[in-house]
Amino acid sequence: MSPKNKKSSLQANYSEINSLRKKLLNFRFQKSSGQLEKTDGIKKTRKKIAQLLTQINKKQESKNA
Repeated sequence: MSPKNKKSSLQANYSEINSLRKKLLNFRFQKSSGQLEKTDGIKKTRKKIAQLLTQINKKQESKNA
């Protein structure tokens, strides 16, 4: 993978993480107001954020090694 593609994929991961964090915030508001029916969305969103952060960390470790 070229350095340009790595940067764009990292930026894509960061932008996806930001959108997922906004989604998680909305889930929390819905849960507190009693509007959230499917609470599994919170768990799935948190898991997806963790997976993306792990991918980023692995790419940075391989870059530094």
